[in-house]
Amino acid sequence: MKSTDRILVGIVVGIVILVVVALVAVLAGPEPEYLPDDSPENVAHNYLLALQNMDYERAYSYLSPYLRGYPFTLNKFNENIQDNSWNFRSGESVTLSVEKTVVIGKTAIVTISESRFRGGDLFNTGQRTNVFEMKLRLEGDSWKVASSPYYFASCWDQAGGCK
Repeated sequence: MKSTDRILVGIVVGIVILVVVALVAVLAGPEPEYLPDDSPENVAHNYLLALQNMDYERAYSYLSPYLRGYPFTLNKFNENIQDNSWNFRSGESVTLSVEKTVVIGKTAIVTISESRFRGGDLFNTGQRTNVFEMKLRLEGDSWKVASSPYYFASCWDQAGGCK
């Protein structure tokens, strides 16, 4: 075998080992956990985690009942998610993390970073990152999700709700 062939084989083997190590590191990472419902960033985290876990009863409990188009039953909430599945990233590989929170009186704006993964190749990971803001309101002594461009049905903001 030529010297250049050995070097090329060594490089390819090194890349394969790095990919395997990276996959093991990602898969062995800790599972996200629910946090205490004592802050807007924790409520935003828990709402999004409940949606990812398809724990719709828990996710529904974080939704503000004062929305103009509030789904008055858990069944209606589930239907709204199915009807707007593209906005809830159903079936996609997504990682979500809370970046920052700004609280002004009884309103909080929580900035969320969303990383979506699609098939990539050797030179493209297929990862896309999106940053968006969720609005939460303090209602009584609980923070509730009041609006968001993603993981929220836009019709919940409209009088009459989802049709």
